[in-house]
Amino acid sequence: MKKINPIVKLVLELGPIVLFFVIYSRLKTETVVIAGSSYDGFLVATAAFIPLIIVSTGLLWWLSGTLSKMQLVTLVLVVAFGGLSLWLHDERFFKMKPTAIYALFAGALGFGLLRGRNYLASLMGEMLPMEPEGWTILTRRLALFFAGLAVTNELVWRMMTTDDWVRFKTFVLPLALFGFFMGQGRLMARHAIEKDTD
Repeated sequence: MKKINPIVKLVLELGPIVLFFVIYSRLKTETVVIAGSSYDGFLVATAAFIPLIIVSTGLLWWLSGTLSKMQLVTLVLVVAFGGLSLWLHDERFFKMKPTAIYALFAGALGFGLLRGRNYLASLMGEMLPMEPEGWTILTRRLALFFAGLAVTNELVWRMMTTDDWVRFKTFVLPLALFGFFMGQGRLMARHAIEKDTD
């Protein structure tokens, strides 16, 4: 695994989401005709988002030499749900994508705990050495948090406007994830294991 500049990593991870927001904001009242089919601004933004996230994920892999399972699952679901929205001219599929992603992550983490396995520790254990008890608490919290995000996304896209959902996806979801992990600092410090240094 190669070391990647954290700012470059952040730009590659958040860039497609920000560009989706910009494209949607500029074209939300427009209708664009592509190959004889009409697409509203939301679907045009979705069509742009799919190659953007493919390219950004490819660059992350090229620069770091690795991709997490979370990044790969997200890429597959973006292509699948975004593709369905474009094919069927139905924005609901793309709006359901965060629900599917967070429900899948919550289910996988919860299933692992039920089996006595901690998938989060397997993924992040080398970067963040922590006692098993700490990993169990963090995994339980993260599974519940992801489940909460899945439910919240469903409520937002079903009960609010498309504008509201786009703002929620662009700003609220990334800030919520950042806030969650920042809020786990005390837990991580309490259960941290110091690496041996030669």
